[in-house]
Amino acid sequence: MTKEITNDNIANYTADLAKHAGINIASRAAQQNGIYKASQNLQSKIDLDPTFSIEIDTGKPSDQKQSGRCWMFSALNTMRHPLQKEYKVKDFELSQNYTNFWDKFEKSNWFFENVIASAKQPLGDRKVSFLFATPQQDGGQWDMLCGLIEKYGIVPKSVYPETANATNSSALNDTLNTLLRKDGLVLRTMINEGKSEDEVEARKNEFLNDVFRVLVVSLGMPPKKFDFEYKDDEGNYHREAGITPKEFFAKYVGMNLEDHVSIINSPTADKPYHKVFSVEYLGNVVGGRQVRHLNLEIAEMKDLIIKQLQAGEVVWFGSNVGKDSERQLGLLDTNIYKRDELFDIDLSMSKADKLDSGESMMDHAMVITSVDLVEGKPTKWKIENSWGEKPGFKGYFVMSDAWFDAFVYQAVINKKFLSDDLKAEFVDGAKDPIQLLPWDPMGALAFK
Repeated sequence: MTKEITNDNIANYTADLAKHAGINIASRAAQQNGIYKASQNLQSKIDLDPTFSIEIDTGKPSDQKQSGRCWMFSALNTMRHPLQKEYKVKDFELSQNYTNFWDKFEKSNWFFENVIASAKQPLGDRKVSFLFATPQQDGGQWDMLCGLIEKYGIVPKSVYPETANATNSSALNDTLNTLLRKDGLVLRTMINEGKSEDEVEARKNEFLNDVFRVLVVSLGMPPKKFDFEYKDDEGNYHREAGITPKEFFAKYVGMNLEDHVSIINSPTADKPYHKVFSVEYLGNVVGGRQVRHLNLEIAEMKDLIIKQLQAGEVVWFGSNVGKDSERQLGLLDTNIYKRDELFDIDLSMSKADKLDSGESMMDHAMVITSVDLVEGKPTKWKIENSWGEKPGFKGYFVMSDAWFDAFVYQAVINKKFLSDDLKAEFVDGAKDPIQLLPWDPMGALAFK
């Protein structure tokens, strides 16, 4: 039985205001400065001084600008750091636009293939609606970038630079999604009219041809071969002619992508620890690498990350950067805002409840470069972001260990740091991972 809000209810709520000490001070502060400024806690700035006991120097941060390619930027940053050191090329960058081109092209084919597979389901079916809601976008995850590199390789940024549509992607995304929805409906109609598989495939290839043209016009033609020229930090000139993107990756990056495992921390009842999960409809390269996550307890995740940092290797990770963060100061801390004190309310939620209710999920990928250990325990972490040098400490952020507990969901670890038991669990689980629904929070894409 439903009940409306009555005037007596409102009178009681009004009378209750007098029971909350400092309500007038809080009102003036919040109304004049906004909720976050009024509740900001200076102690967080003191506690998160950017000094670390284990620190990896990674140089100047990159800048994704007005695009949602954080997952690409952060993954490519983990790959460029060893290259910078070995070849003595300070601030060298790999082309984010190159992987961006192939990602959007592959996502378009991924969308068409899933539309074809689900064509017999009604448009109102939740999974079909999920597909058409966002045919493609900027966001992604680690395994998706690996699939692109394994198929297409990689190139220096100097060979395939950013364009206006890469750095500000809204118009390109809008154009592609309109085109894909229109073409997706055509493919559904053809299948439901009984057209042959060859006819449907031929039509899909026509549609992909249009997508390719849009991408070339917007982002440029990706190179098949190129000349790699650079001067190292000592002024020495180097040149390699006629190298392919896959050859460049093998020679200059040389990372064995199969050695890197995605681990997650999802303490929800439906995801047992030490099990491997995948997500329906999550991916980009048809026939390529499957997204797979090994669910671990938060202490296990931290232990592996610390081991990798101690070995001099940075760590790609995914988190909910929009929560309890101060962008300009570059601080990530659960105590940065005292909204509960400002309003005299209880905002506490468990990590599992945040995930189950949609309060929190991964939305941004960055790189952990440092950790401060006190008596062997982490207290704060240094983060390389991809928002340029203006926010934070010249583009670097500091994350409290409490924020790590609350809002870090994913990290990528070299398998050599896993115990034999964890390696076996990942290998066995990856053969037949537990399939999560498309809208599961562990299928959320890093896009900020």
